[in-house]
Amino acid sequence: MHEMALAEGILDIALKTAEENEAKRVARVKLLVGEMAGVECESLRFCFAAVTKGTAAEGAELEIERVPLIGRCPLCGKEQQVERYSFLCPSCRSGALEIISGRELRVESLEVD
Repeated sequence: MHEMALAEGILDIALKTAEENEAKRVARVKLLVGEMAGVECESLRFCFAAVTKGTAAEGAELEIERVPLIGRCPLCGKEQQVERYSFLCPSCRSGALEIISGRELRVESLEVD
């Protein structure tokens, strides 16, 4: 389950940031998770709750914002949401869309006390 490794990495980022800012507690972690990132959000929440026990992040809210899969056509330049992983441009029917969002997995912000 790679969500456990992700939760540990998120916790490391949160604790390091809290320490750098002389905070005693991490209250909230906001993540951006792309549609194509391959993350099971409920499993990640469960793992995050488990790895934070006994740390300054115990009880922290894990807010997850899903980022849609967006592609840009290299021929006509149109940007659109990719539906059902169909990477053909629906406007001009050209080859493959260039992915411009939907693969991200990053800590967007932290709230600390």
